[in-house]
Amino acid sequence: MQKVWILLVFVQLTFVSCGAQSTQTKEKKNTMSEAKKSPVYSRTDSGKVTMSEEEWKKILPSDVYYIARQKGTERPWTSKFEKFDEVGTYYCAACGNALFKSDTKFESGCGWPSFYEPISKSSIIYIPDNSLGMTRTEVECGRCKAHLGHVFDDGPPPTGLRYCINGVILDFEKAKATEKKYNEKKKDE
Repeated sequence: MQKVWILLVFVQLTFVSCGAQSTQTKEKKNTMSEAKKSPVYSRTDSGKVTMSEEEWKKILPSDVYYIARQKGTERPWTSKFEKFDEVGTYYCAACGNALFKSDTKFESGCGWPSFYEPISKSSIIYIPDNSLGMTRTEVECGRCKAHLGHVFDDGPPPTGLRYCINGVILDFEKAKATEKKYNEKKKDE
């Protein structure tokens, strides 16, 4: 009985440490190709994106809309990027803005993809968040203001920060050099 109680406390602390909300929605699975068809999705345009919530709702898959526009939280350990270790760049799934390089990703054990540094100062917006009886800092996409997750000050060096990010709002592109090496290796086999 005591082991069950300890496990329940651990699970509850994990949710609190990453700012999880227990809200679940019926969601269709996100396909990045749907997000890329969005008229605002671009990995090269750095212009700010301003759209109404109705426009966002029309162009984003429901799971991305829930996280990005309604400040939702995906269930822990459900993101394909949680244990993902490919070399490349993570982008905002709503607008294509570059957010994080893979070499800043680390295993935090919190259940969500974690990074210690954004790709640039302008790629992230920081907003005080006092919801759920906690004092936290929300992070949004610097281009479209999509909710990404939260940042905490318990990360590794050199920054000491942990960007706890919902994987649903991430898109990924493998590094070209790595992909080229892989394809050359496959030819030699």
